[in-house]
Amino acid sequence: MLDLARPEIRALKAYEHARWEPGLVRLNANELPWRSPAEHSEAGLNRYPEPHPHALAAALAAHYQVPASMLLPARGSDEAIDVLIRGYCRAGEDAVLICPPTFAMYATAARIQGASVLEVPLRRSQGFALDSAAVRTRCLAVGSPPVKLVFLCSPNNPTGNLLARADVLELVRALEGRVLVVVDEAYIEFSAESSLSALVSTHPGLAILRTLSKAHALAGARCGSLIAHPEVIALLRKVIMPYALSQQTIEAVLRALGAEVQAQMQPHLATLRTERALMATRLAALPTVRHVWPSDANFLLIECDDAARLVQRAHDSGFLLRDLSAMPQLGQAVRVTLGTPEQNQRLLASLA
Repeated sequence: MLDLARPEIRALKAYEHARWEPGLVRLNANELPWRSPAEHSEAGLNRYPEPHPHALAAALAAHYQVPASMLLPARGSDEAIDVLIRGYCRAGEDAVLICPPTFAMYATAARIQGASVLEVPLRRSQGFALDSAAVRTRCLAVGSPPVKLVFLCSPNNPTGNLLARADVLELVRALEGRVLVVVDEAYIEFSAESSLSALVSTHPGLAILRTLSKAHALAGARCGSLIAHPEVIALLRKVIMPYALSQQTIEAVLRALGAEVQAQMQPHLATLRTERALMATRLAALPTVRHVWPSDANFLLIECDDAARLVQRAHDSGFLLRDLSAMPQLGQAVRVTLGTPEQNQRLLASLA
């Protein structure tokens, strides 16, 4: 998979940050030796965090049950997406492939880098299923920009459905050595399906994106992970900025991954799954709602008579919903994130 990366990145000499070693007095990084009186961080915010946070990577790797050498911490999945594209796609020459309707950041990051964006739509008639044969054909087509990365989101945002595991793995095997298939599992904790992370060690053409923003209630901490072959991780460590994750984030995440906090989060996930089923039934009963798509995420995609009107009614009652009617294949669609049971009841009342 390294041969697919940009030649200039493979040859790049990584930035040499100031040496970081616990327990030694650091007089090598131009830091102030006194703490700010306004902060309460354990390590002190007058010091730079670890350039590449090994303790955090080890904790995240243990949580996701992969070797630490296969995990790169990042500022949310967004930074991991950006680092992948900058590492693999030459501006004006290479392409990424996406399957709309899907998370918009894949295309945005690619266009910022100057990479082409190719599209193979999900099959709406089959519940927004992946068209793996069409993706394979498009990736291997002669005469178009070479595809370096395929981004798949499962459960998919905004449709909420899981992509069939067999279809994804068939695609990974078919493109092995030619394309890196990146599966974004931001919402996998809300599903009964297990992560594909365990397969990365035997499928070097597969990479996984995970995040603590959703099921772990840490969106404000901005902590995501890229899980990939160790050589891919080593390559992309040259691309990601040092000191990317703040000390507060590192400390907050290490606390959040503790067994006690993890146990406290489980009832919230159970409540959300219950609310998802209840809200799907009750939203479908509203006269203005035409269809509620099945979801394995923490949101529901609904199709209604007038998306803008429904969003405005919710707004007038104090709720923000996402109007997706401009996205391909979605028509008058609205994405509803699940709230607390009390919030969900109030939203239903406002739309009734």
